[in-house]
Amino acid sequence: MKKIGFMTYLIKPRSYKASLNLAETEKGIKIIKDFFQQNLSSELRLRRTTAPLFVLKGTGINDDLGGSERAVSFPIKDLNDAKAEVVHSLAKWKRLTLADYATQEGYGIYTDMNAIRADEELGNLHSLYVDQWDWELVMNESQRNINFLKEIVTRIYAAMVRTEYMVYEAFPQIKPTLPKEIKFIHSEELLQAYPNMSPKEREDAISKKYGAVFIFGIGCVLSNGEKHDNRAPDYDDWSSIAENGLPGLNGDLMIWNDVLDRSVEISSMGIRVNPEIMLKQLELSNTQERETLYFHQRLLSGSLPQTIGGGIGQSRLCMFYLRKAHIGEIQASIWPEDMKKECLESGINII
Repeated sequence: MKKIGFMTYLIKPRSYKASLNLAETEKGIKIIKDFFQQNLSSELRLRRTTAPLFVLKGTGINDDLGGSERAVSFPIKDLNDAKAEVVHSLAKWKRLTLADYATQEGYGIYTDMNAIRADEELGNLHSLYVDQWDWELVMNESQRNINFLKEIVTRIYAAMVRTEYMVYEAFPQIKPTLPKEIKFIHSEELLQAYPNMSPKEREDAISKKYGAVFIFGIGCVLSNGEKHDNRAPDYDDWSSIAENGLPGLNGDLMIWNDVLDRSVEISSMGIRVNPEIMLKQLELSNTQERETLYFHQRLLSGSLPQTIGGGIGQSRLCMFYLRKAHIGEIQASIWPEDMKKECLESGINII
């Protein structure tokens, strides 16, 4: 991996040659998006809905991801210059929407989420523009356990495997590589297996070994006093004791990418907080002031359903299926001039 300019990184695979030309790539993107979202909808009983590009600042609706990313904001003239924020994701908005639609247990929604993340470190997998399928499903409080989370992950992964075979039928030169089953492991177990590695190195090691893996417990403090990765305290449940005395009813779905020779996170998801867990996690993260915000008051009042949900990266999934080396081969965005030059010299055609 080579650093290009300020906060930008580029992996240049040796002897890289795209499997598809530009026209074939656009065709591939279309059929992947159409096929996968229909499979996701059928697997989880999700109805497509329209989603906002921005929400009002100060309502607690926007997702603050790891807690340090700045949202793109702007004043609204007709609202006395009240500030709006471009969404980071729709984790909280979806739960509000399910409540407002009075969605029945066992059913949910999915939507196209488009975001601008100005603080991304640009590279093969990270762009200023983020597109993903955001989905949310109403569940029962009794399903608040690790087995239910595994069931949902398994069904999502089944849709991924079917989609890869569909790509192979359309483009026979692209051979399927996903394993039939996905491996489950807790972030603490992963730490014990690879104690001398960084979290990213552990993700690479386990993903290369199994091909596809779901890592539980993203956001909880591990035995070494560190977190595998940060998570906001008010959407995913990362603190409930779930299995073998280990905390976390959430996680990341990772797959091994042969083109880049590294793991790639395709989805972040989890069982959502209930009022008790949210108050606990706000205290653990020292963000109790959020309790007064609109979303948090709705949850504390009991007017929001218990849900499970997450996001699935559209461009990353297309990038994997079409064996592309850079996310800029899938989506149009803004890139540093030196990165575009390096890509061109390496046979990577940025859109």
